[in-house]
Amino acid sequence: MKIEEEIKQTAFRNEYHKAYINLLYTSNFLQQEHGSMLKPFGITSPQFNVLRILRGQYPKPATVSLLIERMLDKTSNASRIVDKLEAKELVTRKQCPNDRRTVDVLITEKGLDLLKQLDALDNDNKSGGIYNLTEDETRELNRMLDKIRD
Repeated sequence: MKIEEEIKQTAFRNEYHKAYINLLYTSNFLQQEHGSMLKPFGITSPQFNVLRILRGQYPKPATVSLLIERMLDKTSNASRIVDKLEAKELVTRKQCPNDRRTVDVLITEKGLDLLKQLDALDNDNKSGGIYNLTEDETRELNRMLDKIRD
């Protein structure tokens, strides 16, 4: 559905304004879909992001500062997210043996198993509407989004 129909607005200042509104709307749409997919598993999008970062580091631990650096949402409170994941036994936290001021965060087997389930679900559902694009269109979209951030 076109952005004009989605937000019931027929006029925009120009195509740049329309594209900007379209990006914001689509971003929120994708975030809501992603949140709905994660809800039955009892985790949020920022928690999922932290788990993915830790899986990428595995078997090496990560520090909270590394998590903050690599998170998609820079406004998230990584320490609080790690607290919640630790309470769910999806990560462990230990004081770094080399630097007592630093805490090492490591994904658990339970966390790795959860990510495997979510990977399978994503592969089965082809969620997020992104699969409505061809591979070439997706490549072009990635190029344009990178250009916007440059």
